Amino acid sequence: MEKYLNKITCGDSYKLIKELPDKSVDLIVTDPPYLLETEGSKENNISKTFANCNSELKNIDEGINLEILDEFMRVMKKPNIYIWCNKKQILDYLNYFVGGYNCSFEIMTWLKSNPTPLCGGNYLIDKEFCLYFRKGVKLNTRFGTAFTYWQTPKNKADKDLFLHPTCKPLYIIKMLIENSSNEKEIVLDCFMGSGTTAVACQETNRQFIGFEIEPKWVKVANDRLNKVDASGQTCMFLR
Repeated sequence: MEKYLNKITCGDSYKLIKELPDKSVDLIVTDPPYLLETEGSKENNISKTFANCNSELKNIDEGINLEILDEFMRVMKKPNIYIWCNKKQILDYLNYFVGGYNCSFEIMTWLKSNPTPLCGGNYLIDKEFCLYFRKGVKLNTRFGTAFTYWQTPKNKADKDLFLHPTCKPLYIIKMLIENSSNEKEIVLDCFMGSGTTAVACQETNRQFIGFEIEPKWVKVANDRLNKVDASGQTCMFLR
């Protein structure tokens, strides 16, 4: 446990999580690969792409292996987990945590005020979902932190700083962590990407465990913890 605490470890999270003890984690906040389905030409029929570049998996078409959810349940002291996803994944997660474990849940939404103006005869991709599952966990919410939606522009500033295509706004991740954990407790993120969860823990006095399969993002995340952006520039006010 100690060799992973307050570190971002480069490796396959599906394997690394098996090394964590039972009931050792207070909260999980994670952003696994999304399932995106795009309609193509008759020749291409339907093309499916799992695209969350924070892990850059070699077998990207396989997406998230839902067996890792069993490991999530094993390592949490009590069910207490935020999972970012798109609409095609909601049912799987609800079936697992609510159908399988009778967890309470929230469907939270990040609404983007400036979505990419392409629809192709469909609705805009102007939101992302964050599902929260808990059981026997008391929240620290107050009025200002208890909303289940956030409306902001796309997170271009952080994407420019850290060159990562799926950065979530730091203030949202900090809010989730403060709502659902206490100082000094341990937060796990198995798909750490550019390190947003680690930075949020650092700034809220939580401990963290981070796994990330791509060495490039491990370096970006560690630099970010030290107030260095992806270009190597130091800034004391870096998010």
